[in-house]
Amino acid sequence: MLIALLRDAKDPNCLARSVRWYHHGVSRASLTKSSLRARRLLQTQAHATTDNVPFRKQLKDEAKQRKHVARGTVPVKAGIVDEQLAIWELTVGLEIHAQLNTDRKLFSDALTSINVQPNSHVALFDFALPGTQPIFQKGTVLPAIRAALALGCQIQRRSQFDRKHYFYADQPAGYQITQYYQPLATGGKIILNDFDGIAQEDGKSVEIEIQQVQIEQDTAKTLLQPPADAMLDFNRVSHPLVEIITKPQMHQPKTAAACVKKIQTLLQAVYAVTAGMELGGLRADVNVSVRRKTQPQSALGQRTEIKNLSTIKAVEDAIIAERNRQILVLESGGAIKGETRGWTLGASDTVKLRGKEGEVDYRYMPDPDLAPLLISDRLVAKISETLPHFPDQMVEELVQTLGLTRKDAKTLVELDDGRRLDYFDLVRSDFVALRSQVKGHSQVATTDEKEWSVIIANWVLHEMGGLLSSSETAFSADRVPSKDLAFIILMLVTERITGRTAKQLLAKKFYGDARDIESIIKEGNLGLEHLSEEEYMSMARKLLDGHPAMVVQIKEKGQIGKLGFFMGQMMRKGEGKVVAQRAESTLKKLLGLTNQS
Repeated sequence: MLIALLRDAKDPNCLARSVRWYHHGVSRASLTKSSLRARRLLQTQAHATTDNVPFRKQLKDEAKQRKHVARGTVPVKAGIVDEQLAIWELTVGLEIHAQLNTDRKLFSDALTSINVQPNSHVALFDFALPGTQPIFQKGTVLPAIRAALALGCQIQRRSQFDRKHYFYADQPAGYQITQYYQPLATGGKIILNDFDGIAQEDGKSVEIEIQQVQIEQDTAKTLLQPPADAMLDFNRVSHPLVEIITKPQMHQPKTAAACVKKIQTLLQAVYAVTAGMELGGLRADVNVSVRRKTQPQSALGQRTEIKNLSTIKAVEDAIIAERNRQILVLESGGAIKGETRGWTLGASDTVKLRGKEGEVDYRYMPDPDLAPLLISDRLVAKISETLPHFPDQMVEELVQTLGLTRKDAKTLVELDDGRRLDYFDLVRSDFVALRSQVKGHSQVATTDEKEWSVIIANWVLHEMGGLLSSSETAFSADRVPSKDLAFIILMLVTERITGRTAKQLLAKKFYGDARDIESIIKEGNLGLEHLSEEEYMSMARKLLDGHPAMVVQIKEKGQIGKLGFFMGQMMRKGEGKVVAQRAESTLKKLLGLTNQS
């Protein structure tokens, strides 16, 4: 195992100096709430400030304020009020980096890897050893094309690789191979709907244009070792990335976060990426600027870039913090500097990492060791034909064909990289197969495809999800085989077991009971012994007679919700023999509510 351990050294070219400089960044000053309040009063109510603030303190606060304005470090702890937001417009653009779903690295035959021994999958080129050259791995372009097509982009028949020069310890060659002048794809768009979680201010839907999609290599993984050392894992060097750059057309933090989430879901749906944000397979950089709404539409404010956001929540929170910081700086008479900033989850503001590099600083140039990438019309057409349904199409099919709510349909599609939806489909298939094998089942309860599809979705999402949450384990289709869950649901809808028993059976299989479902039911005497109509009526009458006040509230005041109390009592007293639907119908009949749902 080769570990690159960077230690302090007197040599000015030592990599450790670069790592420490990048890690520590620039120190930030902060204003107290009292000084911020004093600033507001000085601007709007000078006479009141003189009366309430000692003159010496006033001078100190003014001096502090001038320093913060000069540094561009006005804090955001006091927040931004609605009146301030009303006169400023936020503009956000996204740069999303996702690890492509490939076996090999982009420019070497080393295996791509996640969570393996550090520096175990590294070729000589990955270390940038003198004399080594990149060898483009053709298979890496296929998932990139799938990603671009999913976003509605136009695949360029000729693209090329360029060198982007910058020096960091995690980039051993001193440059990154990317696509700048001629990217893989351009154009495209993504439509965000209200049910995708966009901000209310954006209405029912908003369309975001995709500027370009490009292929590039990833950097090494840096593991900081305080106070001044770092370890580098070169397994990630040259891992193929697809970078998706949107146009700066988002004006709400919530909408930008929804955009990242939808792009992630789309890439996963077409099998273009290895993993989502939760596993480190996708990162987002956000470009943030603000301008007064009185300025011309074409005049955007100076932007800053917030790097390496690794959760959807971080995207929204970081944009809010940077928007607030920029507004306060501008309202204090300062100017926004083009710079790269960082964000830590839970922090109240962003921090400066370095000045923002421009095109000249990166010294872009075509890579002389790599030929242009030529893609045929035939290849693009073939990949287009094999693309699966996109998430929006799958959600619509689940809603229209199977009767699921849009919320449940979206959750199925987005959860667990699509594996929960695959599991749902398996359970449905097994349910249909088992239904024809069970004698004496209720045709009414099982012939309506929408009805039992909704029931299956509820168990796959909510009942299974509850067990996953309580046990703090990740979803696995092997935990409860699809055939077992289908059989449990079939026993439930055919009234052979109660809902309570069904949950017990699911929990037993979830926690490793190796017996088949029928054996568990038989050995535990869990089968439903049907009560007669007379027994239901007798049990219901006793309960109603024991609570006359509640009966009056239901019958005379229309408090139908209190019916649930009596249903719960019947279920408990029935000791696993009472079916909820029959208990409800019996109670409604005795209360004269047979015409109410």
